[in-house]
Amino acid sequence: MSARRDWLLQQMGITQYVLRRPRALQGEIAVTLPPHTRLLIIADVPPSTDDPLVSDVLRALAIDQHDAVALTPDQLAMLPDDSPCASWRLGIDTPLTLQGAQLASPALDELYQNASAKRALWRQICEHDSDFFTHPERP
Repeated sequence: MSARRDWLLQQMGITQYVLRRPRALQGEIAVTLPPHTRLLIIADVPPSTDDPLVSDVLRALAIDQHDAVALTPDQLAMLPDDSPCASWRLGIDTPLTLQGAQLASPALDELYQNASAKRALWRQICEHDSDFFTHPERP
């Protein structure tokens, strides 16, 4: 029935709107970031910031574990559009719509085993050093 309705509306020149975040109407709560957040870690299965490799990357970025937030892509979609923050995509190929530096690497399990992927991540960190190492709250 909806296909026929869609066709009829199209024939009449009526534009149908599609919700950007339909889950918001299904009872999901929007995700908000703490004000001190400096890095979003986006992964299908978000790692703990206590993970040794994640801790090493955070240390290299001079970011405290409490200033990093791990989210799934679905949770990321629930963020307000005006949430500029640096991000690290773990195993997510699609670039994010967030403003800020974006690091990309394979999923954490693969990153542990792949030295060239670790080197590529380090190169990205070096390319974005001004985004990470010139934070206004740091001395």
